[in-house]
Amino acid sequence: MVLERFSHHLSGNRAVDPNFENKISMSNIHFIGGEKGGVGKSVVARVVAQYMIDNNLAFLGFDTDRSHGSFMRFYTDYASPVVVDSYESLDTIVEAAVEQPDKRILVDLAAQTHTPLVKWMDESGVLEMAGDMGLTLTYWHVMDSGKDSVDLLKKLMDRFGSRLNYVIVLNESRGEDFDILEKSGEKERALALNAKVISLKRLHEGVITKIDAGSTSFWAAKHKSETDVKGLGLLERQRVKYWLKNAYEEIDRVGV
Repeated sequence: MVLERFSHHLSGNRAVDPNFENKISMSNIHFIGGEKGGVGKSVVARVVAQYMIDNNLAFLGFDTDRSHGSFMRFYTDYASPVVVDSYESLDTIVEAAVEQPDKRILVDLAAQTHTPLVKWMDESGVLEMAGDMGLTLTYWHVMDSGKDSVDLLKKLMDRFGSRLNYVIVLNESRGEDFDILEKSGEKERALALNAKVISLKRLHEGVITKIDAGSTSFWAAKHKSETDVKGLGLLERQRVKYWLKNAYEEIDRVGV
């Protein structure tokens, strides 16, 4: 087991594989979360996945939402289910990062997964292992414009401090005025922890509804024929292309 190899490494026993450290350098695990339901976590996960596909970046996806599983639904060929309250299931995320260092790991976190995720990290020593093994862990905190999202950001930083990399995603489809965040002091605190702040522009609700109804990837949405009854019209597809272009520019500033 990979986690057994982790334990050997941490205890100083390197007899398992003398080249193990070189094999796993520069792996990246991206957790797409925000804890609160309805802030657009899965949409962000799908955008990041499409970005990786369009830029020929190999990745593996994991979906923790047992009730909806939209990441699994839209990117079936790339995503696998994970049970967030099962250590054995969560272990597969780290194992995948170690065994396939050439692939980025993308985890779509369902709402209210913070507590079991933290418990798993603490009791498994995940962050300590990550630093020792060359794994990079990044938490994408997806926010709406409300106070709850700001409070959850504070909770996240209180718990992990500088031990995580942060990307704060201001989802303009869930509110365009982030004045509560600006006045809270939490944005400045995040920037002091080297967090990146990006904005995801609003996509017209009718367009995203059609995409969801068709269970299509964003690539399929912008390339479907307008004659398809489940597809998008010419200008609707143009809106998707423009929206993705802006999203990709924001992701470019962060890097994956």
